[in-house]
Amino acid sequence: MENNLHNNYLFKALDAYPYELEETLEALNYALSYNSKDAQALCLMGRVYAEQLKDYETAKQYYAEAVAHEMEMPKTYPFYIQTLLWNEDYDEAEKLITFALTIKGVNKSILHYYKAVLLEEQGQFKAAVKVYKTSIKLATDNCIINYVENELSRVKKKIKPKKKKKKKSKKAKKSAK
Repeated sequence: MENNLHNNYLFKALDAYPYELEETLEALNYALSYNSKDAQALCLMGRVYAEQLKDYETAKQYYAEAVAHEMEMPKTYPFYIQTLLWNEDYDEAEKLITFALTIKGVNKSILHYYKAVLLEEQGQFKAAVKVYKTSIKLATDNCIINYVENELSRVKKKIKPKKKKKKKSKKAKKSAK
């Protein structure tokens, strides 16, 4: 019976997010009161704190707890990584991306996208381009492909072409002497 109540509240929270935040929080608090270790509820609470309240430190705590209770839940990782990037926790994001790529069922295209974002934010534009291309190759959704292609195009504009040194003509060399 208690598990059914937990699930009902979790479903209410999932259904209400992100349009009815008050209802989402109320349902999440009830769900977590029935099962404080539920990774899905913890992940959604992390999303509320990160996406709505911009409280990245609290969001990180919820995501870390979700991962601690259920490491194999693939949907937590992209949200957690996005929050780490927003909070400029680049080393932590890099480690989590590396680990998350080993999880069965995780969207590897999205993880490579975030890896490219990380590289871009660190000023490694050429490396980011390469990883964006990997993200496109792994994508199985046209929306993701189109989005990442746009990001790829944007980053390519940041790469400055190397200026070629002009060779001095023979006449210019002789007149310089």
